[in-house]
Amino acid sequence: IGHVRITQFNEPTAQELDQKLNELQGRGMQALIVDLRYNPGGLLTSAVDVSGLFLPARTMVVYTEGRDASQRREYFTSKNQKQRPNFPMVLLVNSGSASGSEILAGALKDLNRAILVGDTTFGKGSVQSVIQLPDGSALRLTTAKYYTPSKQVIHEKGVTPNIKASLTADQERALLLRHRDGLLSPDEQKFVNDQKDPQMDRAVDALKGAMIYNQNDKQSQATQQ
Repeated sequence: IGHVRITQFNEPTAQELDQKLNELQGRGMQALIVDLRYNPGGLLTSAVDVSGLFLPARTMVVYTEGRDASQRREYFTSKNQKQRPNFPMVLLVNSGSASGSEILAGALKDLNRAILVGDTTFGKGSVQSVIQLPDGSALRLTTAKYYTPSKQVIHEKGVTPNIKASLTADQERALLLRHRDGLLSPDEQKFVNDQKDPQMDRAVDALKGAMIYNQNDKQSQATQQ
């Protein structure tokens, strides 16, 4: 089971992830966990490109819709996208997963490409226009909202996981320490080692079940042939 963590969606994120997936598949990866916990988002185009690593070419990932029909805009994976093998996959999400994380999670969940494990995401999915006022201040106006492929609104709703799994306060703190750059103090390291990660454990259990199912299905097909 491969494991990658995406901290935010920047311009090179899809390319870097593509390289990492090539390495993991070269080492025999049969399933994948993508950790999006506390990922605040980033570039919309990057989230769409990352989605394209796991979906067929020209697949709609997300769309915007407002009161005006002209505000409808659809975002698709590249028409030249090379699809990877359809290995079992889990996305780890929590209330700190926002914006681009929710676009990726919503698309892969709706299109049955990945299982979501964790807590409901933050719910940040609006398109805003800034109107400058004469006194130098500005008005920020929401003009459209983002929707997943199955027409589920993201803003203020978030994306709900397939498998609900929450962390205690201590487990949350340990997770943040694991994600922190730099060395931990001896006390912090001991604290982290003593804390479990139930969300990761549920993800691993889900993938093990999917891998066994896939193996049995292949054996059944071979027997029929």
